[in-house]
Amino acid sequence: MLNLIFATHNNHKLQEVAQLLGDKIQLQSLDNVNITEDIPETANTLEGNARQKAHYIFDRTGANVFADDTGLEVEALGGEPGVFSARYAGPACNSADNITKLLKNLNGVQNRNARFRTVICLILNGKEYLFEGIVNGRIIENLVGDAGFGYDPVFVPDGYNETFAQMSMQLKNSISHRGRAIAELCTFLKNL
Repeated sequence: MLNLIFATHNNHKLQEVAQLLGDKIQLQSLDNVNITEDIPETANTLEGNARQKAHYIFDRTGANVFADDTGLEVEALGGEPGVFSARYAGPACNSADNITKLLKNLNGVQNRNARFRTVICLILNGKEYLFEGIVNGRIIENLVGDAGFGYDPVFVPDGYNETFAQMSMQLKNSISHRGRAIAELCTFLKNL
């Protein structure tokens, strides 16, 4: 069994990813390895943040690790909030504040096309690998659904009529940006 540290304190993300990886990989969170400090995320791209987080944990533990960074990129806002998705409304704000700011910035805007993009950096036996997953969709005007987290209540993926927050975790994982990036990671790990 391969042991991997997932560079996150977010239990929602850990549960999503653990379900996707299956039982051949022992997944540990930062809490499991007693890394409690905030990991730096100061890069100006999703790739840069994923790399920065993975290298930070690898340098501390020497263990196999992967880190991800995800952004919501809204076409009419020039790709915002993008790399700043988690702190779009400010550093001390939460998901509700971020959604409020997003909907305010899109008030009256017809083009509501958006995409979620996840970049994963894996450091395995000291080598770095990058994986990406993208899901296209649109931002709706009101919050719908109470599952998921982040921008899930206002994002409807292409080909569906419900938000990520209305979907079962299984359905969301099968079509989501993170699910697609993890699928690439899983394929890579299975072919080692």
